Amino acid sequence: MRISKASLVTPGANGLYGTAAIALSLFVFAYSTRFGPTSILFYYGLWFPLILVDYRKVLGSYGKYLWIFAFAVFACVSMFWSAAPGVTLRASIQYLSHIVCALIAMRTIDIRTLARGTVVGVTIVLLYSLLFGIYHYDPLDGTYSFVGAFASKNQLGFYASLGVYFAFVALFTLGERGMWIAAALGAAAISAYSLFASQSATSIITAVAIIALGLGMRAIAALRPANRQALFLAISAFGGIAAVALIYGGALDIVLGAFGKNSTLTGRTYLWQEGIEAAKASPIFGIGYQAYWVQGFSEAERLWEEFYITARSGFHFHNTYIETAVETGLIGLVLLSLVLLMALFGQLKRVLSAERHVEAMVLFCISVLLLIRSFVEVDILNSYHVGSFLLYFTAGKLTIVRRQPLVTWIGPARSHPLMGASSLHSPHGAR
Repeated sequence: MRISKASLVTPGANGLYGTAAIALSLFVFAYSTRFGPTSILFYYGLWFPLILVDYRKVLGSYGKYLWIFAFAVFACVSMFWSAAPGVTLRASIQYLSHIVCALIAMRTIDIRTLARGTVVGVTIVLLYSLLFGIYHYDPLDGTYSFVGAFASKNQLGFYASLGVYFAFVALFTLGERGMWIAAALGAAAISAYSLFASQSATSIITAVAIIALGLGMRAIAALRPANRQALFLAISAFGGIAAVALIYGGALDIVLGAFGKNSTLTGRTYLWQEGIEAAKASPIFGIGYQAYWVQGFSEAERLWEEFYITARSGFHFHNTYIETAVETGLIGLVLLSLVLLMALFGQLKRVLSAERHVEAMVLFCISVLLLIRSFVEVDILNSYHVGSFLLYFTAGKLTIVRRQPLVTWIGPARSHPLMGASSLHSPHGAR
């Protein structure tokens, strides 16, 4: 039996392969530390061979991706002044190749396939954690929390929050039918249980916020472009003022107290101070990508001991911007922030424009999720992580020029609540 090229690399036509590839990639991201280098090679094997099928369609024009690759290239260059050049070289090459895989996925996977793959992948990841997971004692706050098969409850919570969000997307944004309704409901139930079992305040708060944002964007998308933009600006201004008022009114302490946290965020504020001091040692170029948390380095060893990290690995400053400044300095911080902000505002522009494309709504919410988490986690800074994969997938979609949809949605009386069916599966357009 012959398999056509289109069935592998054309968005919308490769649903079976794309769903499986996304799901298996998520499993590798979650447990590569458990299954070792073989799982990473399997991840590469899902995406790189697609280049051989149709390299023009799969790779596109890399001249458009210079701003996307800028941080990764700088991370590679930081080997020349790194405090641990061998570590930096290996980690930066891994990060660069990880970005290439994300961009290949971006070129070959449409938003429906991404959602289906994530629903399946998160379900498998969480089921594995529920079957083989453990509880972990946190000596800093004296509590036990379920970490699943991860080393951190925050990572379990992140996958659970993604499961909740993409189940929402499948049911209410993409309007899935048949077995995918059951799959989305199952993923939502497992994700919700895992989310609360993890007791990760960050993940629970961001999951609630992103669902609320998704509902809000559905309402905004029902308006004409001019009214849509005005309403969004008004809501943003009101929301900003309300947030400041609530923070000064003590709402933050109330929320933290509900999760058993205090104003130090379980030692994170102390970590941030230590990170800021470390960044001052080399403020422009940093000490080298991933060259801080290296065994044998005095400062890393001291912080591992203070935070009871007996494995002496897998730790960070719990803030993307501080971690980036320490490792790659101000230059790296600007380059990575550029990718995140371009992804965020680029997808927002699409949401508020006349395109009314559901892809932009889904990816804008993902960008917001990553932005919120960036202040307390480092999801986008490492290779083989679902956060960095989604970031570069989202950013890469901005480089694709789209034709206007053939069917214009004019209201809820249409078959789909957000857009014409042809827009969901419209081709990528000019390349």
